[in-house]
Amino acid sequence: MRDLVEALYREIPSGVGSKGKLKLSREDHKRLLRDGARWAVENGFGEPEDLQYIESGGSIEGADPSLISDKAYERGRAQQGTLGSGNHFLEIQYVEEIYDERAAEVFGLFKDQVTLMIHTGSRGFGHQVCTDFLEVMERAVKRYNISLPDKELACAPFYSQEAQDYFSAMKAAANYAWANRQCIMHWCREAITETLGISRRELGLELVYDVAHNIAKVEEHIVDGEKIKVVVHRKGATRAFAPGHPEVPERYRAVGQPVLIPGDMGRASYVLVGTEKAMQDTFGSTCHGAGRVLSRHQAIKRAKGRAIWREMEDAGILVRSAGKRTLAEEMSEAYKDISNVVDVVERAGISKKVAKLRPLGVVKG
Repeated sequence: MRDLVEALYREIPSGVGSKGKLKLSREDHKRLLRDGARWAVENGFGEPEDLQYIESGGSIEGADPSLISDKAYERGRAQQGTLGSGNHFLEIQYVEEIYDERAAEVFGLFKDQVTLMIHTGSRGFGHQVCTDFLEVMERAVKRYNISLPDKELACAPFYSQEAQDYFSAMKAAANYAWANRQCIMHWCREAITETLGISRRELGLELVYDVAHNIAKVEEHIVDGEKIKVVVHRKGATRAFAPGHPEVPERYRAVGQPVLIPGDMGRASYVLVGTEKAMQDTFGSTCHGAGRVLSRHQAIKRAKGRAIWREMEDAGILVRSAGKRTLAEEMSEAYKDISNVVDVVERAGISKKVAKLRPLGVVKG
């Protein structure tokens, strides 16, 4: 396990401002922004079948690279294939418990199986796209005389030029994120097979699902008894489509969409499945994670004088991080217990537990 954690830490750049192995030309970058994970697979990072198990096939149509600022291009050029910082992580886990045998079998999960979870997004590229368009939206609020309850909010009518430009740029950021996770998954496969001295086929590391948790999408939902198109913005939320939905991969359609809920690095993560009640109550959405109970500053203060990595090793979890500060900010006490959160969403009926995953080895940004 120590060798595996070290290999993942070595092969996947992590931490604030980390730079990846890829150095994208402007043209490559534009193609990546249009094609997302498809670009990654076409360039040898993964297998074509991976795309079946990524939300939107790993590429959302309508991304417009011409709307991206030079600063966003510059930030994204060196960060493709990097983990980043904060709560982003790679975790080697094992399936501790199965709650829904049928769904687990369909997803390819079984008790005591070793799994890998990847949690990261569009890195500094997506952050810059957001920053650039916040200024546009702030001007739009005045232009369209929109009254907002909080000065931190900004928006524009969806069919305005400002909103449509942002929507197309946001799609480019989503595609960047899907490509990023695809590249990371490919390098994880390589690092693990090399460390264990086995073939890719013997390893059997197949993608269960890749789902976004900060994205706006146009979807059809029933509102007041009528099917209409709406813009669903899932921020800190994740999609949880029900059985039978056409956007659920065909292999999973009988049971519903896999839902990945990461917890903190010391406790657990969960795989759930989408439900019909989520379609009725929450536009096919559920929670994304545990949520903090301590700010980063409070967590650092509480960790003072402690060796968090040692505490985790004593609990049987090996951890590698770009710095001690990250471990302090991300310690278990800083988060709600994910098991309680997952119990709440299951009782609410908006997703259903399939499997509980326990961490064995962690790479933190």
